[in-house]
Amino acid sequence: MTITQRINAFFKEVWVEMKRVSWLSQKDVLRYTMIVLGLVIVSAAFLGGLDYIFTAIIKIFVLR
Repeated sequence: MTITQRINAFFKEVWVEMKRVSWLSQKDVLRYTMIVLGLVIVSAAFLGGLDYIFTAIIKIFVLR
């Protein structure tokens, strides 16, 4: 088999496999995306708060 035939065969197999995949609905994708974004924002706020607190502590006790 030539390289072109191998590439063709690969993409044909990929196409067959993609037909077998059970895709989520648009509603589910949107819901899961919002959950992930919400968790990212909460995590960022939490870590930002910890950073602020630890920076204040260091300024008070170490950098007098």
